[in-house]
Amino acid sequence: MPELPDVELYVEALRRRVVGEPLRRVRVANPFLVRSFEPPLAAAADLRVEHVRRIGKRIVFDLETDLHVVLHLMIAGRLRWRTPDAKIPRKIGLAAFDFSRGTLLLTEASTKRRASLHVVRGDEAVRALDPGGLEPLSADRDAFEAALRRESHTFKRALTDPHIFSGIGNAYSDEILWHARVSPLRMTRAATSEEVGRLYDSTKSTLRDWVERLRRETGEAFPEEVTAFREGMAVHGRYGKPCPACGAPVQRIVYAQIEANYCAECQTGGKLLADRALSRLMRGDWPKTLEELEQQKAERRQARDAPPGRRGSRPLT
Repeated sequence: MPELPDVELYVEALRRRVVGEPLRRVRVANPFLVRSFEPPLAAAADLRVEHVRRIGKRIVFDLETDLHVVLHLMIAGRLRWRTPDAKIPRKIGLAAFDFSRGTLLLTEASTKRRASLHVVRGDEAVRALDPGGLEPLSADRDAFEAALRRESHTFKRALTDPHIFSGIGNAYSDEILWHARVSPLRMTRAATSEEVGRLYDSTKSTLRDWVERLRRETGEAFPEEVTAFREGMAVHGRYGKPCPACGAPVQRIVYAQIEANYCAECQTGGKLLADRALSRLMRGDWPKTLEELEQQKAERRQARDAPPGRRGSRPLT
């Protein structure tokens, strides 16, 4: 799912291309994309774009007459900037937004159509689409801590909940937690003030660093390579690969449909976090530390490489 740094790049690229331009028309290839009915989508035709902004992971086009077009890309939605009146791709195309300078294509590379488009009138209607999470880049320390501790969650869950923090998803939460050197399963209400301070600083620095990095990589071009797995990430998408700080293999757990990638050496004092499904299956055999994990791997390699007649054999007594 495109997260805060990716959506920020989309917004900046769109501002350079469409602010001050009339939205000539919107062509919709999949009717399930449109989630609002009044005002109708046709009401946006030929209205000038006054501003483009981000609300969490949503992109808002502010048009004349206080009309707003709100896009949520969800997991697989992507934007492409093409020549005027470009065709909508047959299999993955959802819509086209036609401007005089070019056409913005909305695609979704998934059979589950989750991306959405709303047309609303007035700022209050836009705010109604906002889950209400705190904007992490502008929040001060006190507001951040209040939001974090409001409910009892793990750090990972709190960072990715759009009702608590705005715009952070699975990928950048992994990077933030690694940078802060805290466990993804640390409970918010049990965390020390020092841990919260590290998390606050890491949230701001990680997101800002990635926004700047993507700006440099993209330049004036339209961002085309939007992905959750980026070269240069420390732990996200790097299961089994060495941590860039200590060299220990990156670990992974899956719980509540959320994947967390982390470094046990840097974040949990060498302790392996229990994956709910796998640890229940293995029970007493679940390794508790990196040392136990490496020992199990060595034993499996030894058993695999043993001659066939001796595999699984026991000494006579």
